[in-house]
Amino acid sequence: MQKQVSIDVEAEKKEILKRYRALLHACKRTLEKGDKLLIRKAFDIALEAHKDMRRKSGEPYIYHPIAVAHICAEEIGLGTTSVVCALLHDVVEDTDLTLDDIRGLFGEKEAKIIDGLTKISGVFDQSSSLQAENFRKMLLTLSEDVRVILIKLADRLHNMRTLESMKRDKQLKIASETLYLYAPLAHRLGLNAIKTELEDLGLKYTEPDVYEDIQIRLKEGEAERKRFITKFMVPIKEILDEVGLKAKIIGRPKSIFSINNKIKTKGVPFEEIYDLFAIRIIIDSPPENEKSDCWRVYSIVTDFYHPSPERLRDWISTPKANGYESLHTTVMGPDGKWVEVQIRTVRMDELAEKGYAAHWKYKDSANESQLDEWIRKIREILENPQDNALEFLDDFKLNLFAEEIFAFTPKGEMKTLPINATALDFAFDIHTKIGEKCIGAKVNHKLVPLSYKLKSGDQVEVLTSSKQTPKEDWLNYVVTARAKAKIKNALKEERRRVAEEGREMLERKFNHLKIDFTVPNINSLANYFKLPSSQELFYRVAVGNINIKHLKDFRQEQGTIVHKTGSIKKAEAAPSLEQMVANARGKSDMLVIGENLNKIDYKLSPCCSPIPGDDVFGFVTINEGIKIHRVNCPNAVQLLSNYAYRVVKAKWTSQELISFLAGIKITGIDEVGLVSNITKIISNELNVNMRSISFDTNDGTFDGSVTVFVHDTHHLTELMKKLKKVHGVLTVTRMDGN
Repeated sequence: MQKQVSIDVEAEKKEILKRYRALLHACKRTLEKGDKLLIRKAFDIALEAHKDMRRKSGEPYIYHPIAVAHICAEEIGLGTTSVVCALLHDVVEDTDLTLDDIRGLFGEKEAKIIDGLTKISGVFDQSSSLQAENFRKMLLTLSEDVRVILIKLADRLHNMRTLESMKRDKQLKIASETLYLYAPLAHRLGLNAIKTELEDLGLKYTEPDVYEDIQIRLKEGEAERKRFITKFMVPIKEILDEVGLKAKIIGRPKSIFSINNKIKTKGVPFEEIYDLFAIRIIIDSPPENEKSDCWRVYSIVTDFYHPSPERLRDWISTPKANGYESLHTTVMGPDGKWVEVQIRTVRMDELAEKGYAAHWKYKDSANESQLDEWIRKIREILENPQDNALEFLDDFKLNLFAEEIFAFTPKGEMKTLPINATALDFAFDIHTKIGEKCIGAKVNHKLVPLSYKLKSGDQVEVLTSSKQTPKEDWLNYVVTARAKAKIKNALKEERRRVAEEGREMLERKFNHLKIDFTVPNINSLANYFKLPSSQELFYRVAVGNINIKHLKDFRQEQGTIVHKTGSIKKAEAAPSLEQMVANARGKSDMLVIGENLNKIDYKLSPCCSPIPGDDVFGFVTINEGIKIHRVNCPNAVQLLSNYAYRVVKAKWTSQELISFLAGIKITGIDEVGLVSNITKIISNELNVNMRSISFDTNDGTFDGSVTVFVHDTHHLTELMKKLKKVHGVLTVTRMDGN
């Protein structure tokens, strides 16, 4: 039974009014005549529609739409239409109001945006993912009105800020979705501040211990960082004032998420990350002098501090595809510390933090056209409605976070492509037909294959042949969503054409055998050959995989096809995914992993090799039973975000008697007796059995990997602590898979 909480209605009314006034204040700079009335109307409707609803935290539900509208106005800089839609974004989904009501009260535009924000209702077949379908629906409306995504990001940001009151499994699902799709979307739309907060909050709920650890360490070093920044700034500020450049200099710590990423990708401990913060110099400069003023500041900074030549990034001459403009350099600052310096103007800084909403304010045509170009590409990818929504999402996501390169056509036209893009990607970027007929390319006048990876500055001439058609292995050569979608389309079209030939061949054979060419008979034959569909049957007949001469063993009895050994058995239906999940969840809603596992078959997933003590979840696969993954497994974010309905909560029982394999990576300085000291600790000190050990030395340093049998994470952590103390050892990290 829920305990009764006494609610102070008057205090809540006051609070609602206070929040509404704060919202109006945030809208002040965009308000035009009549806008206030529209916002009031939307607020009154939302207040009435949600009046009996409360959030998980116990607060009145109306706090949420007001907060989302506030984020739209203040943090993204959107206008009245978006504020109205943000206030009403949940009413169609959660109350009796319909889209027609919204259309009548406000207009077509508002109804369209709210439709884009409303989740799909209805039943999907078990192989599809409702989450993926919802994402796709939302992205479909993106190509019509970018505000749908901006409001959705504001909605997600508020949900992440108030995730505390949710259950752990709900937190995991929502945080994983955020890291999988929403943070990359915010990045792509240039909403840097929101992207950073979404990533940090995502990490806070997926890996709370890691998040807390970095947060504490950042706090500990805060005073020292402030001293360093002051020391760095004083001489620079003096010179800037002397030459008459108005500038604001700030030091910003890097986000917890990006620090954690560095720890993971570079395999270095927190103490060894030198760029924990960046110094940003923001100059107030008129548009015509922006570029030259930024380079003047660069010159002043590098007169004082030595720059690292390979760390110069000029995103002023060629802005990123999301409109980001800035000049980055890394210099050797005071006390022998490397520090990243970002130089930009007030306009560039606002664009970097608020993204495309700020672009409209500046009406900067070059950057607007980049947004239009990106949305045009999305529209193309979305043109293909029969595509699997999950496949589409994976392809779409590929291009959200990728760093970019610039390549040129023979006439000098610049194309922006994601890093690792190939000659074939370039061909598809020019035109679908050129991509489909591409046989190779000349890069900087040298002949290269389709799979050649382009570098920034390459000039590419595409070579085509009228006889060329897309091949299956082309999918391995491309990284852009556009090229992938076009190749898949062409392959499907080709397969459909071949299947059509197979259908005609099969129909002739049926007529010859005096068997009716009916849908039930075709399906029975497909079942007999254990094929998923009639199209697959036709295709295999056409390519000779099924020899139609063998069909002479079939005949017809009472209108039904039979094999000479008797009638064709109907394929037994496998248990549905829903049944498998229900069986796995059982009565307790918790999978207990241990010696007596209620006869549920499970496997420890090799991609992350979980061991007792790890925070884990069970994932119901279609063919391999339940797989156990660590919550911080490389694949976890994707699984939790797209298939949350197939996830089962899991916990370990005590495992003192069972040992699990874990991998440890060790790096250090190659010293005499080092390997012997390491193996001694492993075998003598903690009675751990070693399965394999390998060491590579290179010019005085070594890289080693050891796989050991341990009982749980505590056991493994103790062992890693002892190994870190060995003289000569620099890093000891756990490997993800074995």
